[in-house]
Formats: sequence, structure tokens, C-alpha cells
Amino acid sequence: MLNKAASGFAAGVLISIGGTVYLSCDNKYVGAFFFSIALICICLKGYSLYTGKIGFIPEKHRKEEVSVLLLGLLGNAVATVLFGYILSFALPAVGEAAKAVCAAKLTQPVLSTFIRAFFCGILMYLAVSIYRDNKTVIGILFCIPVFILSGFEHSIADIFYFAADGTAALKAFLFILNVILGNSLGAMMLPVITKIGKGADADVKS
Repeated sequence: MLNKAASGFAAGVLISIGGTVYLSCDNKYVGAFFFSIALICICLKGYSLYTGKIGFIPEKHRKEEVSVLLLGLLGNAVATVLFGYILSFALPAVGEAAKAVCAAKLTQPVLSTFIRAFFCGILMYLAVSIYRDNKTVIGILFCIPVFILSGFEHSIADIFYFAADGTAALKAFLFILNVILGNSLGAMMLPVITKIGKGADADVKS
């Protein structure tokens, strides 16, 4: 149990680094590209990132898999909150950049946030599944910048941004819950559709 939470914590550390480089870049295209290093390292090391694993639950939805997923999420959240505060203290410019980012996020309509999170979930699933299936980071290098530049919402990165901003309001907490839900449903959409398609094909053949 502790091992799974520690793996999630490690993933959260890397997302914090990705968030820091993104906030530190004046050029948003450069920042979006270099954020990718976080997921590349997470996949290569096998760390537990909630948004990278939730899409595989339709394939393996045993109670053990769900508990591992939730422990990973806990580790992700603890790390991004902790390092959000630490890095904004060490790098004040990061905290200032986070304030602008978070202020914009909290003005979004709830449904808009959910939709943005849903499409981020799709891209996160594709990035990780392409890596798993083909042992290449090409999906990560394209999917991560695409979700960032499109304005889609990533729950674990958003936790880091709010921590770096110093925001601890109820509105921010509810925002994160909405993004987690959107990420989760978005990540599971393609696997569920694929599973239904395979089931329909099997029924036709039988």
C-alpha cells in the first residue's frame, strides 16, 4: 500500500517539475513541449499517475486495481501540493505566473471546465497507451503539448498550479473535483467504445 502511494508521490514530483517549467517559459509553445518531460519520465520509470492509469480501468476493474489507482491519486495530490508551495517560495516568478493561470481557471463555467478536462483525459489515455503498446514516446510528445495549447484541464497539474498560487479556497477544491471527473470519463471513453465494439463483433461471429 505504501509503495503505491510512494509511486504516486514520485509521479506528482515530476508533474510539479513539468508545471514549473511551463510557468517559467515566456513562450507557451516551448513550455508546452517541455512539460512533456514529466510524462516521459513517469512512463519510463513506471510511476503511478492517476490521469495516465484511469483509462485502463475498463480493461482491469478489479477492486485491487481501483485501490492502487486511488492510492496513486493520493500520492499525486500530496506531492503537487507540497512542491507547489516549495517551488513558488524558491522561485517567486513561478508563484506569480500561477496566480494568473489560476485566476483564469476559476472564471470558467463549470461545464466548460468539465469538457476541457474530458478532452484532456482522452489525450492522456492516448499518450500512455501509445507508449505501452509501441514503446515509443511519440504519443507523449504530441498529446501533452496539444492538451496544454488547447486549454484542456489536467487535474494533477491543476493541483500544482493552485498550490503554487497559494489558493486553498473551496472553489478551487470543487474545481479540481470537476477536473478529476472530466479526466476520468474522458480517459475511459475510447477503451469503453473499443470494448463494446469487440463485444458486438464477438456476438455477430457467434
